[in-house]
Amino acid sequence: MATEGRLAGVGRFGRAARGRGQAGAQVEGLARNIANQIIRQREEAARRSRNGRTYSVFDPADDILPNNIETVTKGLFSGNTGSLQNFHTSSTATSTQNSYYRTIYDGNPALATSTPQFSIAYGSYGGSGSSDTTGNLNDDTPSRAIYKQYAQLLLDPLDKKFTFNGVDSDSIYVLNFNRARFKEKLDPGNLEINLAHLSGSTQANNSHTGSNVKVNGLGHVLKLIDDSSVTSGQVGENALVYNIVSGTIDDGTVIFTSTNPQYFGLMYPTYGVAILNGDTLDMSASFGTVSGSGVQGDNSMKVVKSLSGSTAITPPSGVNYGLQARSSEQVKATYYFVRVKNGDYNYSNNPSFVTGSLGQLAYSTFVTDPQIFVTTVGLYNDRRELLAVAKLSKPLLKSFTREALVKVKLDF
Repeated sequence: MATEGRLAGVGRFGRAARGRGQAGAQVEGLARNIANQIIRQREEAARRSRNGRTYSVFDPADDILPNNIETVTKGLFSGNTGSLQNFHTSSTATSTQNSYYRTIYDGNPALATSTPQFSIAYGSYGGSGSSDTTGNLNDDTPSRAIYKQYAQLLLDPLDKKFTFNGVDSDSIYVLNFNRARFKEKLDPGNLEINLAHLSGSTQANNSHTGSNVKVNGLGHVLKLIDDSSVTSGQVGENALVYNIVSGTIDDGTVIFTSTNPQYFGLMYPTYGVAILNGDTLDMSASFGTVSGSGVQGDNSMKVVKSLSGSTAITPPSGVNYGLQARSSEQVKATYYFVRVKNGDYNYSNNPSFVTGSLGQLAYSTFVTDPQIFVTTVGLYNDRRELLAVAKLSKPLLKSFTREALVKVKLDF
């Protein structure tokens, strides 16, 4: 009896399997019919398109390439130039403003064509080299305020002083580039600061102020670059930082005495700031930073005179003095590939294409061999609302014997 029961069960299983097989065949047949219907619809749409098409739908898999990240660099200064040779300060700035910073223009500030490029400031940890003109009880001199401001902005929370090659310095010069110019960041490896040697004493003094300082006339120029060519930079809590060392980017990046370089400062690309060690500039470029207490040293003008002074020195062939820098930013782009087949877009709705009150084609050749020129590609949404327009660099001839592929790049 048990055996008969098992045989009966097998019989029922066989009938169920045959039932599922018939159902599967029916589903397969329905799917094939739907697929054939889609194919017929596409073929019919293709045939209709030969008589004139207004829109083409992008295939997301084949026609759209999204989220491409590219790094774009440009010259940092006006006109996207990478070198600045003219350094002008404003004669209308107040004495209070000048005690904190000097704004550098690419031309006469009185002219509308001149624009600010960057600012120069001097900072002292103890407030030396400037006087308190506002009557603050804590003697918060401009140089002290500058040092504390950039220390708070750039250094880790428990770090109070700028450190250059392991040595703290109380004296700094700041180059703060215009925010609109460096976009996302300064481009590491493309910064060069050229400083002509000054006539100041190598010892800190109270009389050789920035307004009175001059270039020493010996033609000596201190060339400074960042060390991004040999290091990935230090990652702090606030920003990535590179050392500023003696070297040049003319005709390739060269760090002078690369095995034991001279350290002159720090570069913070994302902040667009270069911090120079005042102590080192005193020794290497005769800056003679005024460090007396309560003395208005006008130290920021020393950098102005030094930068502009370098441009007055005739450089060797292929060498640029002054200031060189570039901006860098990452741009996300989507590419749209507009594929125009031979049967597509061969007619025009331009009034010159037709004639008469019935809108007949103006020439018989427009029927058998129409030729038009594509000048613009429009991008529409699903509601056929125009979202963007791309202009071709030159008109593109289109006919039944010509196909085209237009790549549209959309940055954002």
